[in-house]
Amino acid sequence: MPGRGPANLGISTRVAAISESATISLDRRVKELRAKGENLISFAAGEPDFPTPEVVVEAAMRACRDPRAHHYTAPAGLSELRQAVAMKTRRDSGLDVGPEQVQITNGTKQAVAHAFTLLLDPGDEVLIPAPYWVTFPEAVALAGGRAVPVPTSEANGFRVTVEELERHRSPRTKVLLFVSPSNPTGTVYRREQMEAIGRWAAEQGLWVVCDEIYDHFTYDGAEFNSLPALVPELQPRALCLNGVAKSYSMTGWRVGWLVGPPEVAEAAANLQSHVAGNISNVSQLAALAALEAGLGPVLEMRSAFASRRRAMLQQMERVPGFECPAPDGAFYLFPSVDGVMGRQVAGQTVTSSAQLATILLEEAQIAVVPGEAFGAPGHLRFSYALGDADLEEGMDRLLRLLS
Repeated sequence: MPGRGPANLGISTRVAAISESATISLDRRVKELRAKGENLISFAAGEPDFPTPEVVVEAAMRACRDPRAHHYTAPAGLSELRQAVAMKTRRDSGLDVGPEQVQITNGTKQAVAHAFTLLLDPGDEVLIPAPYWVTFPEAVALAGGRAVPVPTSEANGFRVTVEELERHRSPRTKVLLFVSPSNPTGTVYRREQMEAIGRWAAEQGLWVVCDEIYDHFTYDGAEFNSLPALVPELQPRALCLNGVAKSYSMTGWRVGWLVGPPEVAEAAANLQSHVAGNISNVSQLAALAALEAGLGPVLEMRSAFASRRRAMLQQMERVPGFECPAPDGAFYLFPSVDGVMGRQVAGQTVTSSAQLATILLEEAQIAVVPGEAFGAPGHLRFSYALGDADLEEGMDRLLRLLS
């Protein structure tokens, strides 16, 4: 049958044109295979393997018994949570914001969708440094915009330059998406690089959307900085997105936020009032407990990730055909696999990173995400947010297959 299935059933062209999240699709496949008894090791999931801190779980249990949490609340979010987010933003991002500038969202992924819906008119362009998280281009398209990938390379640490951004700017460019630390590369921009990019964006009159979800996960002296804090003239045209998913191992609780100018936050609340009403009150009160608990659980996770990062980098050096720069942040490795192209692996001639990922899944029972999903063919993304024993066994399987 010609055409894509959903379009033939009357689904809108805009929605029919998007693809399922590659990472979510792979995670679902991993769960299906495990349910069938497969001894699968997944380097694919972009979530910490730690349980949510007990203080957060206890707060959620109390919230379940609180009649206040049983009914509608303000679309912008619970006032005490918005206040806590404002305080967290001042502490960690260096931005002096108030609760009226905060919109609570159903995870940071909804904050991404809201940001582009709020800013884009049909045909507006968004500059997206590549490699990029899989959802960014699709969220732009759903908002009626056009994603414009701006390539980077290992040679510059996957850091985009002002010159590259300028080459891709057009009269329709309205937004720059900026992410540091980055998924999938783990790139953390240096302060002077960010200042140059921020000044350029301000001079061009662009909006800047900053995804800061990995703000607490940096290593080997790398430091997180918030772009609008470094370049204050950006603040009237900047949105910062974050949440509790990564830092507090709360991916399933679905609480994120958008911080921006008051008029944008007000528009976001209006949007939220029609999209979802309020976010789950139980989850909001759990997120409040996480933020009030301080950084103890976060620092424990970061220490564990730092140790796993070192171990995995040492193992990666032994894998024939892999070249893996040391990431500065997040919890991913993003090796180039160009050295495997053209080789025979498990009886197949490898011609792409997507094919190699399939071979690893079928022959070694290792799940990784191919670089094609991130706009960077020739790479694989390995998460090291998994237990030490699984990490060691998974890397052993990889070495046995490719050696």
